[in-house]
Amino acid sequence: MGYYFSIKDANLLIPDIVNKLTRTKKIKIQLHQCEQKLKDIVSSSYSLQNYVAAKQDLNNLLTAFYNSIDDLEKTGVILKDLDKGLIDFPSKRFNEEIWLCWKEGESEIKFWHEKNTGFLSRKPIFVDANSLI
Repeated sequence: MGYYFSIKDANLLIPDIVNKLTRTKKIKIQLHQCEQKLKDIVSSSYSLQNYVAAKQDLNNLLTAFYNSIDDLEKTGVILKDLDKGLIDFPSKRFNEEIWLCWKEGESEIKFWHEKNTGFLSRKPIFVDANSLI
């Protein structure tokens, strides 16, 4: 792990994270719609042309979906739960590795948790000169 976020840096990144998360969620919806279309094609009397076209659409959306997750995580964050919009930012507290925890809809980073715990173990951030980088 090379980069640890300060609260300030993490908060500055939130608008970009929101955009990337929104894009990924939209692609996921399109992916489910495409999967349903493919199932509908297979369950009816279908032409091979329709099936091949729908399968290619599905493959393209799968690629776009994984590329959008990769694009999000290249910012240095970790996507923990797409549906809930949970994002963790690697950080340090008293020289210990932790996660700054953000959930879609929150305006800023307000919580953290130990690296071996998750969302349910979030603790409020109390910033002082020595606690978080």
